[in-house]
Amino acid sequence: MPRRWVTAVVCLLALVALACENGGATSPSSSPGSPGTEAGGIAALGDSISTGFGSCLVVTPCDRNSWSTGNSLRVESHYRRLLDQDPVIRGQAFNHAQAGARASALAGQAEQATRDQPDRITVLIGANDVCHGEVAEMTPVETFRNQVDRGLRVLSAELPQARLLVVSIPDLYRLWEVGHTNERAVRAWSLGICPALLGNPTSTDPADRSRRDAVRERVVAYNDQLAAACQAYGSRCRYDEGAAHRLRFTLDLVNTFDWFHPNLAGQERLAEVTWEAWGRDA
Repeated sequence: MPRRWVTAVVCLLALVALACENGGATSPSSSPGSPGTEAGGIAALGDSISTGFGSCLVVTPCDRNSWSTGNSLRVESHYRRLLDQDPVIRGQAFNHAQAGARASALAGQAEQATRDQPDRITVLIGANDVCHGEVAEMTPVETFRNQVDRGLRVLSAELPQARLLVVSIPDLYRLWEVGHTNERAVRAWSLGICPALLGNPTSTDPADRSRRDAVRERVVAYNDQLAAACQAYGSRCRYDEGAAHRLRFTLDLVNTFDWFHPNLAGQERLAEVTWEAWGRDA
């Protein structure tokens, strides 16, 4: 196969991934059930990570591989773990996460989830509040907290008995650390994936180092607010205590389309490290 043709295909795939992440909101879907069925089960709120984006053979959401609600036999998702404990919830897995979603979308997703009447809800949001543009465009910390609180208030009012799991934002800086010397990753990132962090990834100029440090600090600040929001919610909410953020991602845990989103193995690891956060409720 001519090298020029291969390069064109890789670029096309990466552009599709970028388009989906930046603007391609997907319709909420259930996996494998559908809204309106008997109460119970689990719902996922958040961004493309929870949609299983890029974990199949195409650069689109792949709900069946979601760490939270997936029904694939290749990922021991929270849904499958709960199903092992209680077969009654079969089909009661609802995924309202959307590619490109920021914290501002959380309240709307929560409204959608109230129609499913799930017993459990996972929330993983914040990466796009960092990654949707340059450093100056990152969502202010106070705004982020207000938007998260707004979403959690919807759940508190409409689903007061549901258990919540709020998951920390993975360590995006770690991804830069392990990937900035990989030519294929650098080539993919150059198409505009998380420019605040991954723009000009091989540069050691003070301005670029300062930019990456700012992203790293903002993710930590967001995680602090996620923990505080969960604590304020009350005893029905559990924070993962930074488990997802501590996960030491390596390049073999991200897909080779955008070198950013977790692949099948990455979704499995995310499910594994966050499952323990349910504690005695699991």
